[in-house]
Amino acid sequence: MALSDYLDEVEPVTMMLVGFLLFVFPEPATSALGAGLLLLGSAWWFYEWGR
Repeated sequence: MALSDYLDEVEPVTMMLVGFLLFVFPEPATSALGAGLLLLGSAWWFYEWGR
């Protein structure tokens, strides 16, 4: 099994981790961007879960 087989699961989780790190960083702009990435990553993760 190659890494490309798991790319659909790795990409949304990576986006959520980056979003969390940006959300925790104490700047209003990065917190807003982090919250957006968290929402987008979780929606993407749930979309890929059903496929």
